[in-house]
Amino acid sequence: MYKITDLLYLLAYRGTINYIELSNRLTDMAGKELKKLRMEQLSRALEPYATLKSRSIPAGGWLRAIREALGRSVRVQAKRLGVSSTVLFRSEQAEVDGRITLAQLRKLAEGLDCEVVYALVPRRSLPDMLEQRAYAMAKQEVLGVAHTMALEAQRPADSFIDKQIEERKAALLAGSWSKLWR
Repeated sequence: MYKITDLLYLLAYRGTINYIELSNRLTDMAGKELKKLRMEQLSRALEPYATLKSRSIPAGGWLRAIREALGRSVRVQAKRLGVSSTVLFRSEQAEVDGRITLAQLRKLAEGLDCEVVYALVPRRSLPDMLEQRAYAMAKQEVLGVAHTMALEAQRPADSFIDKQIEERKAALLAGSWSKLWR
């Protein structure tokens, strides 16, 4: 069985397409495969973090919870970090309030012999996000045309419209994904 690339090379050899067109088609194919590969790799990398979405932060924040679990007072921990008790207390409160910086959190975590693990965890899978966005755009485009046709008493059947939406969605997904967000 021939691969698409083999057929393109054969067409170029026979003069059916020129080598510039061949290069452009191969680059386009490679780009599409690369973005799919990146999506798969990122999705796999995010899988371990998905379970963390349902975890809640301790009422006083992680810094305070771990410090107290280790039996350290604010004064003792502040001394270990080389800061005042007031600064440590305010930092712990900043974590609870969501105002702490990553740099500050890393410094305080280091004083607790902890690592800061930072990740953005999508609420739904990245491929699902793309599919839903492509579907919404396709539906808007197709229904816009169908509405105009209905005004002229030429509205196609719902099954035809559904088919057109799916075809347009597939075309959007096969194209540049950045166009989905414009």
